[in-house]
Amino acid sequence: MSNFIVTGGAGFIGSHLVDRLLKEDHSVIVLDNLVTGSEENLKHVAKNPKLNWVYQDITHEWHDYGKVDGIFNLASPASPDDFVPLSLEILKVGSIGTLNGLEYAKKHGSWFMQASTSEVYGDPLVHPQTEDYLGNVNCTGIRSVYDESKRFSEALVSAYQRKHSLHTSIVRIFNTYGSRMRANDGRVIPNFITQALEGKPLTVYGDGTQTRSFCYVDDLVEGIYSFWKYHPQGPLNLGNPIEMNMLKAAELILKMTGSESKIVFKPLPENDPKQRCPDISKVQKTLQWQPKTTLEEGLGKTIEYFRSVL
Repeated sequence: MSNFIVTGGAGFIGSHLVDRLLKEDHSVIVLDNLVTGSEENLKHVAKNPKLNWVYQDITHEWHDYGKVDGIFNLASPASPDDFVPLSLEILKVGSIGTLNGLEYAKKHGSWFMQASTSEVYGDPLVHPQTEDYLGNVNCTGIRSVYDESKRFSEALVSAYQRKHSLHTSIVRIFNTYGSRMRANDGRVIPNFITQALEGKPLTVYGDGTQTRSFCYVDDLVEGIYSFWKYHPQGPLNLGNPIEMNMLKAAELILKMTGSESKIVFKPLPENDPKQRCPDISKVQKTLQWQPKTTLEEGLGKTIEYFRSVL
């Protein structure tokens, strides 16, 4: 069995990855300062002797936790509602935090996986998005703190791989949903579900024709775990290639929740991507991975989660 560090391990995706690693009997050190994560996300595994949760801001100096086999760097606020209030934190965690993690990996000879994002493609002019597309990003807009933070992280990881021969991987994560998302997350699925369950109007931005491709968190985590098994350098897209526009997503959630809420339209936020869909042909070939959960199945589980916490 192996030893891992998971930064952001008390967050939405991070906590699910911790579950997956513990299921395989690996030892896990979680580093998280709970800016957007929650102790509740790890409460069910808190007594597991193979889990060590540490309150740690990864932009500050890391303690030495000894040699680990791998570091999954998932730490970063990722919601549109965080882009202004947590703008500097996002920029620091993508730069200083990633640098600290890479230095730790270099010191201990650990594999390092960087969780990047589809946001590196910006508002894409190529569709679907392939890994060799260089993106269409506004480097001074509201979304830039996240876009550029992740682009810098990728550059930093690549530099360490070239200069220090560090064993690294980069995964570009597309829209993911599931349990443990924050109700006030600001992303489309939790927004729509929360509004529907509370009987509030569902907010659709623009005319609702902009698209996203939604991947259920269990499928995504299985893909991330495959990075450990195969160690591809990447970057590789990880997401669900089935595309849906926002208006249809809102209508589906209204139907599945049985809500009588109405749909209201508001102006499209600055630089909001008009389309988002991953080309996953490389990851299918490299990791033998593809999502298995249908949108209806995943939404059903997610709706039940939000019913339990609202």
